[in-house]
Amino acid sequence: MDGNEILIETRPAGAVAQLTLNRPEATNALSLQLQQALADAFARLSGDDTVRAIVLTGGERVFAAGGDIKGMAGCGPVDILRRHTERLWAPIQHCPKPVIAAVCGYAYGGGCELAMHCDILVAGQGARFSQPEIRIGIMPGIGGTQRLARAVGKSNAMKVLLTGAPIGAFEAQRMGLVTDVVPDDQVIAHALEMAATIAAMPPLAAEEIKQCVLLGLDAPLETALALERKANQTLFASLDQKEGMHAFIEKRRPVFNGR
Repeated sequence: MDGNEILIETRPAGAVAQLTLNRPEATNALSLQLQQALADAFARLSGDDTVRAIVLTGGERVFAAGGDIKGMAGCGPVDILRRHTERLWAPIQHCPKPVIAAVCGYAYGGGCELAMHCDILVAGQGARFSQPEIRIGIMPGIGGTQRLARAVGKSNAMKVLLTGAPIGAFEAQRMGLVTDVVPDDQVIAHALEMAATIAAMPPLAAEEIKQCVLLGLDAPLETALALERKANQTLFASLDQKEGMHAFIEKRRPVFNGR
């Protein structure tokens, strides 16, 4: 593990990968270089059959402070367009593996948007979330308006987006943004434990569940239900389905191989 890397990848347990943002001098601000590192890591992990769950964290003090404001201050609209940051974030958005955000400290701006790209959010009691872009004359540009509204509803999203004010972990959990709130010194351990539980599940089923939930959110109910039925039917062609049901009948622990 190289402390000079802006993104550190480790394998803390079994089929779990951990990605740690590592720009402490800039409170993990999401520079273009860090965004590219995240894109490369998620693209690689998405195709790695030895990885079944991913934990994304900024460490024990801060998740991510947001975008690199100094790098954007002199930009015009064409400069921002030509960055095509949507291409950098696509590997995170389309990662088929379950992703857990472990949020300590604050997740502001792009940091909050990064956390919302994850499937499950674990936050420390002292964590804070904010979309403060309005305070510097802009607005979220990496899905903040859309993902936040889907997570917490229109009224709560409007409050967060239009005031730019931060919300605490417990309020974020009440709104539906955060899954679990734990003591600050237990955030990463809790996320890793959950990731290990998920990694022990059949990976094909986990990927199908994630896909159905995400695609179904934007589909009419009947379409989403049809998608769910087809995915469930497909899983009956897997060896993991046979293993899981036989193990249940035989009262033993199943061994899933992702086949």
